[in-house]
Amino acid sequence: MKAKPSPRIQPKPRPSDTAEFVKRGRKIIDMEIEGLQKVRANLNAGFSQAVETIITATRNGRKVVVTGVGKNLHIGEKISATLASTGTTSVTLNPTQAIHGDLGILASGDVLLALSYSGESEEIINLIPLVRRFDVTIIALTGNLKSALARLSDMAISVAVDREACPFNMAPTTSTTATLAVGDALAMVLLQARGFKLEDYAKLHPGGSIGRTLLMKVSDIMRRDDRVASVPSGALVKDAILAMTRSRTGMAGIVDSRNKVLGIFTDGDLRRRLPQQPDLLLNTIDAVMTRNPITVKRDDLAVEVLRIFEKHNIDDLLVVDAAHHLVGAVDIQDLPKLKIM
Repeated sequence: MKAKPSPRIQPKPRPSDTAEFVKRGRKIIDMEIEGLQKVRANLNAGFSQAVETIITATRNGRKVVVTGVGKNLHIGEKISATLASTGTTSVTLNPTQAIHGDLGILASGDVLLALSYSGESEEIINLIPLVRRFDVTIIALTGNLKSALARLSDMAISVAVDREACPFNMAPTTSTTATLAVGDALAMVLLQARGFKLEDYAKLHPGGSIGRTLLMKVSDIMRRDDRVASVPSGALVKDAILAMTRSRTGMAGIVDSRNKVLGIFTDGDLRRRLPQQPDLLLNTIDAVMTRNPITVKRDDLAVEVLRIFEKHNIDDLLVVDAAHHLVGAVDIQDLPKLKIM
C-alpha cells in the first residue's frame, strides 16, 4: 500500500507579515474612501432629477426596476432591497433573463435604474431598445457620462472613480462601492422626501429583533395595576417608599385627586437626599419630587422609551394616557427581558 502523503503544514504568518497585511488593508480602504469622496463631489443636478422622477413614479403607484450585469447585478439587488425596505417599491431585473420573459416585470410608468460602470455593458445596451417599448424612464448609474448607456438614458448619475482598489485595476471594488453608496443616498433622500416615518419602517420589518422592537407599543411593555406605585399629593416620603416597596419598583408617581401626574420620586432620589436630610421620610413628597417629569404615552412605540432613556440618562418612566392620567410605568431593567435593548 502506498503511504498517504502527510498534510502540508501552512506556516504561520510572521509578525512582520501581519503588520504588512493590516497596512495593505488600510490602503485599500483609503482608496475606496478617496473614490467615495470623488463621487460625492461630482453629485449634481442629475441626482436631484432622479429623486424627483422616482417620487413622481411611486406616487402614481409605479416602481423602480434595478438592473446590472455581473457584480453590478449584486449591487443592484442590494440597492433594490434598500429601496423596497424604506418605502420605495422596487424589484431587480436580470438583463439576461429579460429576453426570456422577465421583461414582464416592467410596466408603463416605471423607472429603470441601470447600473454599468463602463456604460458599455453589452447586455445592458441591448436591453435599452426592448425597454423603450414601455413608457419607462431610464436612469443610468455609470462611471462614463459619455458612454452609450448615458446617451440612451433619460438622465445619468456619475459614479466615476480614479481607479479600482484592485492592484491590477481590474476587479470591481471602488467602483461598486461608489455605485452602492449612490444607491444608498438615493434611498435615504427618497425616504425623507416622501415623509417615510419610523412607524412605516416598522410595518415593513415585522420579523426578528428589529420588528419586535419597532412594532411593540409602550402598552405592551409597561408595568400595570399593583406593579405601579403612586401616592397622592401631600403624602409623606415614607408613604412613597412603602408604595414602592409593595409594588417592587424603584419609582413612585405623585398624582392629584384625578390621578393626573404631578411628579415622580425614585429610589435614586432617596439615596441622594437621605444623607443630607435625616428627617427626609417625614417630609411631604411634594417638597422633594421631580415636578412635571418626562412621561411617555401608552400608544407610543416601545422604541421611543429606549430613545428617552438614552437621551435623558434616566432609568424610570411614567406612562400616561391622552389626558395625562397615570396608567403605567416602565423600568429600564424590564427592557432586556423584553428584548427591546
